[in-house]
Amino acid sequence: MKKIVSVFLSFAITAVCLAGCSDKTKPNADDPVTLTMWHVYGSQTRSPLNDAIDEFNDTVGRENGVTVNVVSVTSSSAIDKALYASANGEPGAEELPNLFTAYPRVAEIVGEDKLLSWNSYFSAEELALFRDDFISEGYFGEALLMLPIAKSSEGLFLNKTLFDRFSAETGVSADDLKTFDGFFETANIYYDWSGGRNFTQINDFYNYAYIGMKAYGGEFIKNGKLNLNDEAFEKVWLTLSKAAIYGGICLDDGYAASRWKTVEIISNIGSTADILYQPEMVFYPDNTTENITSVSLPYPMFAADKPVAVHRGGGLFAVRSDDERKNYGAYIFAKWLTEKESNLSFVTNAGYLPVTDEAFAALFADTGIAEKDSYQNLYDMMSGMMDTYELHALPIYSNASDIQSRFEQNVKLVLRFAHNQYVARTSNGEDKEAVLNELAAFSLEELKKLCDKDIRG
Repeated sequence: MKKIVSVFLSFAITAVCLAGCSDKTKPNADDPVTLTMWHVYGSQTRSPLNDAIDEFNDTVGRENGVTVNVVSVTSSSAIDKALYASANGEPGAEELPNLFTAYPRVAEIVGEDKLLSWNSYFSAEELALFRDDFISEGYFGEALLMLPIAKSSEGLFLNKTLFDRFSAETGVSADDLKTFDGFFETANIYYDWSGGRNFTQINDFYNYAYIGMKAYGGEFIKNGKLNLNDEAFEKVWLTLSKAAIYGGICLDDGYAASRWKTVEIISNIGSTADILYQPEMVFYPDNTTENITSVSLPYPMFAADKPVAVHRGGGLFAVRSDDERKNYGAYIFAKWLTEKESNLSFVTNAGYLPVTDEAFAALFADTGIAEKDSYQNLYDMMSGMMDTYELHALPIYSNASDIQSRFEQNVKLVLRFAHNQYVARTSNGEDKEAVLNELAAFSLEELKKLCDKDIRG
């Protein structure tokens, strides 16, 4: 009902706006505007969104007097911090960009009153083309502040070349990776087989906990706070913590793709857009190299009868300008980027999902739209997930960005300490299973204390 009301309201607003818009309030080739932009697509490699923007600037943008100037390509956490600094006028902070991509949580950081309502420019018919489950996340009350331009889920990326070698000697198989129980057990077997190397990296422990609790019927966030005393959290924590304490999971900061290159890990769980960063060659400590094949596998299941995964990805925000030409120019760009052909070209070069019903259906009717074999493999895998998995968007609440960041830090802190304790104590002859169980329970209580301390300040 909320979506229906929003669509009708947007139609009314758009009709009033467009009826009152004169040529003086629209950019054109003789009276152009330049829009600055910060985004996250391709911060470690060539950016598919920059390629799309170049095409826009050379075609529709040029015809309509709109140029999009990318000022920064970075991570979502870095954009959060930069937006906070800009919105609060901190010394040395950059001016707020005209356009930026981010998660819904930034609306609180920037201030909803400073953001452009896309439904003041998109017509009801245009908004109806978007997938409901993607566009609904961008509404704040009746204002559509975040426009979906690309969405993703999460999956498991695997260095098949090295995994096959490991599999041949140990008997484990890719089937063991279908559930988290099997995944974590495999991680520990690999740790022993490899002489102490991590098997995997989980890019977002927050997402793991959130979706794991969904699988077990719990809620990770209650009343805007972490709900760590729920039995469901204990279930998802103990299996994770035992594998991390044993040594199978990387607990260092930084990008998984970098560790793939140097064989510090041979898998990771993260956004399906991680395909953009997967290397085709690895480097060994002795300076030798090896070409590898990687595969995309479904997000491991917590409970076989309820496969769940995160539906993730931010969207496009525009800072409302006193110059109406810039507001309208933002609409021209956003409309072009979300049209079928433009959107398919962008997302299939970045490992994302298109945002309209028509483009979504076209991709999964023919995954060959993606040019690279590895991307086709990804979309074939995602097609199966779309059919069987229940997808959940991350919750929006006050201070969500800070709470998520602190949770990630606290998880790594307690598990690093527990892992070091495990290595030291078992090296001195203590029983491995007893120490592992003790430290898993200890880490849970320590995590609760740290997170509770953060809440109380």
